[in-house]
Amino acid sequence: MIKKKKLPTDANQRAKAIVDLATGNDTKNSDNELNAAAAALGKKGGKIGGPARAKSLSAKRRKEIAQKAAAARWGHQK
Repeated sequence: MIKKKKLPTDANQRAKAIVDLATGNDTKNSDNELNAAAAALGKKGGKIGGPARAKSLSAKRRKEIAQKAAAARWGHQK
């Protein structure tokens, strides 16, 4: 059984979806590829940025940030 694709309710978006279906252009695949590339780039930056930021902060400031995060996580007010 072929599953019917749900079309958007907005007239312009619906028209574009119909044209994409008729021509075989499916933008979902290209969106997934872009998301994967963006995720890889973000992951790479996180590996660099986190340690660099930690190195630049003083021990006192790191402790303040950690206490604030723990308070937010556990709901304690300071």
